[in-house]
Amino acid sequence: MMKQAYIDHFGVEPQYHIFSPYRVCPIGAHVDHQHGLVTGFAFDKGVDLWFSPSEDSTVELFSLSFEGVVQFDVQAPVQVKNHHWGDYARGAKYALKKRFDLKRGIRGVLKGSLPVGGLSSSAAVLVAYVMALAKANDISLTKMETIKIASEAEREYIGLTNGILDQSCIVLSEKHGLLFLDTATEEYRIIRRHPEMPPFELAIIFSGLTRSLVSSDYNLRVSECRAAAWNMLAYTHQPLKTLDKTFLRDVPKEIFDMTAKQMPQRFARRAEHFYSEYRRVRKAVTAWESGNLELFGKLSFESCESSIHNYECGSPELIAIYELMRTQEGVYGGRFSGAGFKGACIALIDPSKREAIRERITTEYLKQFPEYAKTFEIHFCKPDDGARFIAL
Repeated sequence: MMKQAYIDHFGVEPQYHIFSPYRVCPIGAHVDHQHGLVTGFAFDKGVDLWFSPSEDSTVELFSLSFEGVVQFDVQAPVQVKNHHWGDYARGAKYALKKRFDLKRGIRGVLKGSLPVGGLSSSAAVLVAYVMALAKANDISLTKMETIKIASEAEREYIGLTNGILDQSCIVLSEKHGLLFLDTATEEYRIIRRHPEMPPFELAIIFSGLTRSLVSSDYNLRVSECRAAAWNMLAYTHQPLKTLDKTFLRDVPKEIFDMTAKQMPQRFARRAEHFYSEYRRVRKAVTAWESGNLELFGKLSFESCESSIHNYECGSPELIAIYELMRTQEGVYGGRFSGAGFKGACIALIDPSKREAIRERITTEYLKQFPEYAKTFEIHFCKPDDGARFIAL
């Protein structure tokens, strides 16, 4: 369908196809911007970009998910944001031009395979654009360079104060293992599934709401985490850096224990989430290495509890889904996906219980929120490899 749409629009066949998957983070929520430890999977739904290099510096894109056509020149000065889907292509151009001389644009068609909300679709789109513009300009990027450029585009152009979790999961993941990443050192490894681990799939449960992280409290929470770190350093008479260079990872847990009652409690709760999530990721890695999916899932539920009570995110709709997951047979564990402001929940599930999970959660959720009957969705997915070119 997408290939034919490209032919119908441009009159020729596309030369390349990139698949950039969505991602989930089962444990390690809300800590990458504080240089924490995270885990993640990419899965077999995502963004497809069919494209060809332009003969000149023009970018021309259309989408099967959103309306309108995007056009701009990669050699022209970076334009201001238009606050629509074309900003992500301009953001990729912005970040690449800081490093490389771009001479050729692309012509392409884009489509996402799931609703927007909680799966880092924005990061998946940015990764696809970075890869496509690099290909068109004969630029060779390492995986970590792709991650950093896409993350920089989202921070500096789009305006989301994120870390590198989303882009790392999208680029580095492998279908047969769990990504474990230290966002401070950028060291990572893929931990293969234990041979005795029971089978599992990922349930992606959309509340029916959509949200933009830029317009949510996401950036506020980042500032609160930094303020917590600043408070702890100040109370213990340690040298201070500017707020944008201050991270909770740089403050030992012992200092938090000494100062937690002195600082405003909203800041203390943000720090408590960071330190407890650090411990949970360590335990989760051990559980995964030993094939203990039950413990891994339990830690994912605990991560969500801390997100609700310490990080204070989660709409009534997402909390309702989370409570249903906790009592549903066949669900090993799960949590909010993305920042937990509207969006989706994710769960690790027993594939043999798939239909029972779908039926009960759908029925019980829509009893509470019948207004989402037309937009509530559950999808079952499998872990997948990271962003890649697909052979035509």
